[in-house]
Amino acid sequence: MRFILTMMLMLFSFLSIPASGTAETKPFIIINKAVNQLAFIHNGKIEAVYPVATGFNESLTPEGLFMVTVKAENPYYRKQNIPGGAPNNPLGTRWVGFNARGTDGRIYGIHGTNNPSSIGKYVSKGCVRMYNRDVEQLYEKIPIGTKVVIVRSNESFYAIAKRYGAL
Repeated sequence: MRFILTMMLMLFSFLSIPASGTAETKPFIIINKAVNQLAFIHNGKIEAVYPVATGFNESLTPEGLFMVTVKAENPYYRKQNIPGGAPNNPLGTRWVGFNARGTDGRIYGIHGTNNPSSIGKYVSKGCVRMYNRDVEQLYEKIPIGTKVVIVRSNESFYAIAKRYGAL
């Protein structure tokens, strides 16, 4: 009887182990300030690359490895007391805040914009701007805790992702 139970436990243990290469990996975001693009990586592949806007000088958009700590739909812009969803709200339709420079995700973020002509340029005060339609897609795919790496590099997204273990 013990033999049968042991064999059954071994069989069920074996069946519950995912096959190599099929385990789901967490989403990962790379922002490359050199080309003003954001890559969304999930399950071992680069799923999408989006154009972005970053800081008007090199030091404004922080570089490093961060984590998404806050997400908000139609965020309120507290600096100018502009309600979420208002057409003049510079944060657009979504906010994905990350913990750069010791902040809690409410200072630095990836967000939409009410000025789509700014995308692709160096114009922000430190955040990463996206077209509203793009940030809405991204917002749905990334949970709190997603890692965000911001670099200024001539490397490909593939090379950067490999270096950070996202591929």
